[in-house]
Amino acid sequence: MSTHAATTTSGVSGRPPSAATLTWIHLKYQFLETVRVPIAVLGNLLFPALAMFFFVVPQKEVAGDPVAATTAVASLGLFAICSASLFTYGLGVAEDRALPFDPFLRSLPAGPAPRMIARILNGGIFSLFGLVPLILIGWLLTAASVTWPQLLAGVGTVLLVSVPFVLLGIAIGYSLSAKAALPVVQVILFPLAFAGGLFLPPFLFPPWLDAISMTTPTRAGRDLLVQALTGEPAYALAWVVLLGWTVVFAVLAVWAYRRDEGRRFR
Repeated sequence: MSTHAATTTSGVSGRPPSAATLTWIHLKYQFLETVRVPIAVLGNLLFPALAMFFFVVPQKEVAGDPVAATTAVASLGLFAICSASLFTYGLGVAEDRALPFDPFLRSLPAGPAPRMIARILNGGIFSLFGLVPLILIGWLLTAASVTWPQLLAGVGTVLLVSVPFVLLGIAIGYSLSAKAALPVVQVILFPLAFAGGLFLPPFLFPPWLDAISMTTPTRAGRDLLVQALTGEPAYALAWVVLLGWTVVFAVLAVWAYRRDEGRRFR
């Protein structure tokens, strides 16, 4: 009797696994699939760190100023998050859709939620990995500094700011083939990064470009992240802009998923 009860409780005897268990299984295997392609991981780790090393560290007026150096780390850190989100979801989802196993997974009774949540968590893990070398360079080679409360606020802000880019990546991945998704991600990522002030401080922008910049999710995310890490106030509508783009990209992601599902499972 006790053996039967234990078996039933464990979910082996007729009891379906919980949503949390399914999410963990998907997360485990998606993580393993990602690390099996080391260049995908290294690219996200190296590009922001190299940009910091070559373009920020040599500039003594920036690297030697605590606020300016911390702002540079925040801007390139957000670029790492945007890049990881768009490539992980935009290209990753498109590549998964090309696999014969994908239609089978999507037809399972568990539904799309565990797999989608696992994909978001997996992207978040590798996004945070991408910040590690950047933070180390900022800590060791510049005057960038934050308190522990600021660091925790920065991590929380990064996770919130990444949401619209995750949703945009999902929308791209479910809308396009892998061959089309790669150039589209590149075309979207770099203009957003430049316009959002991730490579060039917004105070150097002419007024017309600064006005356009404030409507982008990258500028809103950058200013909110800088505010969390340095105390420098973000512009007044930063949260409104970020939330607005989050809603738009969420609608696009849901539409793309349902459109793709309608094509495959008629």
